[in-house]
Amino acid sequence: MSSYLNVPRHLLAIDCIIFGFDGEDLKGLFIKRKLEPQKGNWSLMGGFVAETESVAAAAERVLFELTGLSNVYMEQLHCYGELERDTHSRVVSIAYFALININDNNYDVLEEHDASWINLKELPELIFDHQQMVEDAKERLRQKVANHPIGFALLPEKFTLRQLQTLYEAIYETQLDKRNFMRKIFSLDIIRNTGEKEKFSSRKGSFYFVFEEEKYKQLEKEGLKFI
Repeated sequence: MSSYLNVPRHLLAIDCIIFGFDGEDLKGLFIKRKLEPQKGNWSLMGGFVAETESVAAAAERVLFELTGLSNVYMEQLHCYGELERDTHSRVVSIAYFALININDNNYDVLEEHDASWINLKELPELIFDHQQMVEDAKERLRQKVANHPIGFALLPEKFTLRQLQTLYEAIYETQLDKRNFMRKIFSLDIIRNTGEKEKFSSRKGSFYFVFEEEKYKQLEKEGLKFI
């Protein structure tokens, strides 16, 4: 231990980019910062890694503190360690991104943290390098959904085909050809028609579908690309 006495020590932080989908737009969960520097400005939810926890455990704790949720899709994104990224102290941050059903979060907890879901197309100025973290997370999300069905984590358990396509259009920020998109989805045989209909969007109504995870796992073993 004595060999480490003269080694510089830095603060190690966690920042969470939390994505949600409201049926039309991809959104992020942000808070109003409660301490200096930049008190009152928009920020990602974050915290410091305690001496008694792993980095992954710290990320799960930060996510739970803001949403009240656990066991959701979360992935380490990148380590951010520019010398002056935090104007108060030398802080290295490990960023994670998470995907949650926007209707599942605890709104009492959101109010406690002065947190809001914000459309990523209308993102306000964020503190430090949090804007870069969000952009990096968006790019990673686009890469991931092309090969893995993680996008379903942003949908309710039962969803319509319109919701599914709208989600992918929101992620890629472009309009997709409906016929080609649906042909690809149905060719994979990984969604199942429940026979139930939602009747809010039209008089005729649209069928609800569910994701068949076990079928996809089998396809994944065969090396099939998702989208």
